[in-house]
Order: sequence, then structure tokens, then C-alpha cells
Amino acid sequence: MRSITAGFLMCIACYGLVAADLRGDEPRPAAGKADDTRPGGGKQVPAQLDAQVHVSLKYLLYLPAGYDKQDKWPLVLFLHGAGERGDDLARVKLHGPPKLIDKGKQFPFIIVSPQCPNGHWWNNELIPLTALLDDIESKYKVDRDRVYLTGLSMGGFGTWSLAAYSPSRFAAIIPICGGGEPLLARVLKNTPVWAFHGAKDPIVPLKRSQDLIDALKKTNPEAKLTIYPDALHDSWTATYDNPEVYEWLLAHKRQAQP
Repeated sequence: MRSITAGFLMCIACYGLVAADLRGDEPRPAAGKADDTRPGGGKQVPAQLDAQVHVSLKYLLYLPAGYDKQDKWPLVLFLHGAGERGDDLARVKLHGPPKLIDKGKQFPFIIVSPQCPNGHWWNNELIPLTALLDDIESKYKVDRDRVYLTGLSMGGFGTWSLAAYSPSRFAAIIPICGGGEPLLARVLKNTPVWAFHGAKDPIVPLKRSQDLIDALKKTNPEAKLTIYPDALHDSWTATYDNPEVYEWLLAHKRQAQP
């Protein structure tokens, strides 16, 4: 009887081990502790990360009148200022092209106006912005040789940064009361730039735009700066109200990089 009982218990134990193996319940290394495939202390080995990064951005999308009657359209990506961050897209309509569209103005562009999340800055959102452009270009009739970039204040800084991040993507850019490191001029030597700034800006000094344009002019004949002599920080209202700004954009097509 004892031998039968012992055999029965042994069968149960073996079944439990097999079942645990099938379920994946075998013991695993404790979290944070190295297993046999990891280097020991004081050693380094080659490694590689393979992961997908999830990005999400809310945005306003404007399609021009007669969109379906034309094979492709130029696109403008507009980056708002710091005061419009958050999750209420209505705030994006406070300034720039979204404001003008909301008042009834018609544009000959597809216009994409994303909203930067609270606590973030456009300079740190270059991957989501790039993903957004990729997505828009895949879904809509975009002329990829006429993709333009503009932004104000925080969006002006973002315009400089995103253009430098993807220097071969944009046909022309319009940064307003923004800035960046003069080193950006090295990668923007082939990008037409029309910058705008108020001479009396108390928030972002004129020097931030002036230094970049001065650096660009050494190698880029299509870099220019318009200074509003009496303007404070708001140098964007007069800029976006100026029809010549949009004519200047449309006059440029992306050129092959040398």
C-alpha cells in the first residue's frame, strides 16, 4: 500500500511540473536581478534596444476649398506658443492661421495645427511632430515638395529646431519671435528662411533671431529677417495678416540637397 501511495504522489508531482512548464509558471529571476545572459558586475557587453514608441498629438486640420478638385496641395505646419498648450484645441485658434481660418479666411494650403501637451515644449516634441507629418502625408493629397513650417514664440523656437531636425523636408520656414543656437545655421544653409521679430520684445530678445539670421547669411542667400521697430512680443499678428508671407511660401519648392 505504501509503494502504491508513493507512486501516486510521484505521478502528481511530475504532472504538476509538466503543467507548470506548459503554463510558463516555472520560476523566473526576481525583478531587477540579472540572469545568466546578462553581464556580471564590472563587465560590459554589446546590447540593442528594439522597441516601438507611442506618440499622440491633438491637432486642427484645414483642407482648402476645392480640395477634391486638385491632385496635390501645399501644406503648412503651424506651431503655436506656450500659452496655447494643453488639451483644449480651441486655444490653438487664439493666434496665427487657425485664428484667421476661424474668422472665415480661406487658404490655398492644407494647414495642420497641433497642440503641445501641458508641461511640454515643441523643442522636445520633434519625433511626434515628424510622425504627425508622416501620417498627414500618407492620408491626404500633400505636395511633398511644398511643405512649409511656421510658428510663434515657443513655436518659433520649435520651427528652428524641427527644420534643423529634418533639414531636407521643408521647402521654406517662417519662425516668428523665436530663436536657437547659431550652430543650426550649419544644417539650414539650403533652407529659405524668413524670420520676424519685434525690436522691443521683452520676452524673447531680438538678438535670438538676429544671431541666427546673421549666421545663416554667411552660407544661405535666402535667409532674411524683418524687424518691427515698435513691436513687443506680438510680432505674429502683423506677420500672419500679411498676404506677402503666403506668396513668399508658395514661391518656394523643396530643392534636392547637394
